[in-house]
Amino acid sequence: MKKVAVIILNWEGEKLLREYLPKVIATTDPELADVIVADNGSNDGSVRLVSEEFPTVKLHRFLRNHGYADGYNRAIAEYRDYPITVLLNSDVAPGEGWLQPLVDFLEANPQAGACQPKVLSYREPERFEYAGACGGYIDRNGYPYCRGRLFADCEIDHGQYDSIAEVFWATGAALAIRTDLYLEAGGLDPEFFAHMEEIDLCWRIKLMGYKIYAVPQSVIYHLGGGSLPANSPRKTFLNFRNNLVMMHKNLPDNVRWRRLFVRRLLDMLAWIRFVFARDWDNAFAVWSAHRDYVRMKREYKSTHPKEDLLVGRPNIVVQYFIKGRKKFSDLVMPGKSAR
Repeated sequence: MKKVAVIILNWEGEKLLREYLPKVIATTDPELADVIVADNGSNDGSVRLVSEEFPTVKLHRFLRNHGYADGYNRAIAEYRDYPITVLLNSDVAPGEGWLQPLVDFLEANPQAGACQPKVLSYREPERFEYAGACGGYIDRNGYPYCRGRLFADCEIDHGQYDSIAEVFWATGAALAIRTDLYLEAGGLDPEFFAHMEEIDLCWRIKLMGYKIYAVPQSVIYHLGGGSLPANSPRKTFLNFRNNLVMMHKNLPDNVRWRRLFVRRLLDMLAWIRFVFARDWDNAFAVWSAHRDYVRMKREYKSTHPKEDLLVGRPNIVVQYFIKGRKKFSDLVMPGKSAR
């Protein structure tokens, strides 16, 4: 049995597979890992492409689309015998030797539950990519940000974040995780369907006592927006809703109401901005996200932890929009570790 299952979840992604799968095969040591495509009930030519043109790739077929979260849960359960699993997006071109540093780090650091590579833009390889950059954090109001990316501002990579660092979350674009820990933690929350699900998973793993790291000696190039464009109302809906649900699930009783009250006020400001821009679709998406959150939160009544992992974290909204700090290195931190 090889050490690693590199699992690419695919749905209607024939074009992406044709472009990126050869790059994954070429840069992945076949002695170390099996490359697996888990197809989420595609009706395009994805299955034929993989089965006929990539015979070294294992193909696992689902009869219907289970979404990103549950699709991965089902695929990883099928390949649970691999000690390490890498969740790899279908629009990722890994750099040469990308996998070994991630595996070496997890094997050398038993307290590490998961880690990620440095994520650069496929279109602008000198720049960090939005989805994970060089390791993810979260502010006191639940806003994700990264080494190399604050909100939509992605920095040029000058090697400024090339040190291994403990982070709050690792990107789902290339998430290397201990397979048994993934299953023990319950995997990705299928109610999320897509977006924010890897942050929620990392939050739960940290509450279990493990740590998350960025290992920039491994590099990938991510297209981003391969499934939904950045301005998609569907993406707006999922991001806003899932962020609220994630906070509701993972915050303790004594702070949850206060933190969510502030966050919902900030979301109202985002809704007002969409209204003034006459972007009715995204304004409706924000409203729908809050409506759906009210429904969904009832499902998580008994799962709340006792530890507040957001205590002492910075306010990114104030630092970015009011104080004009546009780089991760410019942020003023309250002096707490990533844990």
